[in-house]
Amino acid sequence: MAVNFRDEAPEIVKDFLFYLQTIKEKSPRTINEYYLDLRMFLRFIKVLRGDVKCDFDKIKIDDVDINFLKEITLTDIYEFMNYLISDRNMKAAGRSRKASTLRTFFNYLTVKKHLLDYDPTKELEMPKQKKALPKYLTLEQSLELLNAVEGKHKERDYAIITIFLNCGLRLSELVGLNVTDIRNDNTVRVLGKGNKERIVYLNNACINAINDYLKVRPTDGLKDKKALFISSQLKRMSPKTVQAMVYKYLEKIGLDSQGYSCHKLRHTAATLMYQHGNVDIRVLKDILGHENLGTTEIYTHLSNKQLEDASKSNPLANVKPKKDKEK
Repeated sequence: MAVNFRDEAPEIVKDFLFYLQTIKEKSPRTINEYYLDLRMFLRFIKVLRGDVKCDFDKIKIDDVDINFLKEITLTDIYEFMNYLISDRNMKAAGRSRKASTLRTFFNYLTVKKHLLDYDPTKELEMPKQKKALPKYLTLEQSLELLNAVEGKHKERDYAIITIFLNCGLRLSELVGLNVTDIRNDNTVRVLGKGNKERIVYLNNACINAINDYLKVRPTDGLKDKKALFISSQLKRMSPKTVQAMVYKYLEKIGLDSQGYSCHKLRHTAATLMYQHGNVDIRVLKDILGHENLGTTEIYTHLSNKQLEDASKSNPLANVKPKKDKEK
């Protein structure tokens, strides 16, 4: 839920959020998450110091200033991390995000604004996260999903799933596509995280699916004429609508209760490109719009079959022990 930080945040936090917005070009959603993280942290510090006696969610932070922040120590921050575990039952991923927010905030105050002489997060250790392998559809399941598409919006739904499975777009990127983003040179302009633009090449499957959809795409009475994918209400399809559509077809092929989603189709695209197309990880990074190569590496997991094949391909795989000569 979006919060109007302009009304609630202290000036020093507002300055930081405006910096993220104008200089770092963070999205409104990301800025909102930063604010919510900082609000929870500053409320906790007030409780820790015994400054308030009201409910946690009603604690105001608009009076926080640099003098308040100067007194925050690394121990206070670890107390906050412990609070996230004991009182909020927060997993490592959530704690890691909050730790990252605090690091960025205090780095801004120390390095960018020179308001603090010491950054209390400098020695902060990030929570260890279990690196779970991403869930994805096999090649056979992907084909089965495409073959399951039918009904009134068959061309539209088929084009959406085809793009997910071939281009690895995020859900927000797909619903944000405009007709003009599809170019004559068989590429598509994608607006990713942080409003960063990238160009993704379309293969034959995508080109054919998009062309088939454009032949039946509504043109009259549209509430958003720019949008590529149009809903039954003649407006741009929302993320929820696309999710519901994908779930419908996943359910049809028996994968509804196995944790699959639009994002898992993104995992699938990356995995298929890596496993079957021998795509270099650096190229994959650019296709997916990742900032760091480390993020892309989770998509490059190997199947058990590949590991088995790799072991069998070792030139020593079939060597047998030399038999003793008969005496």
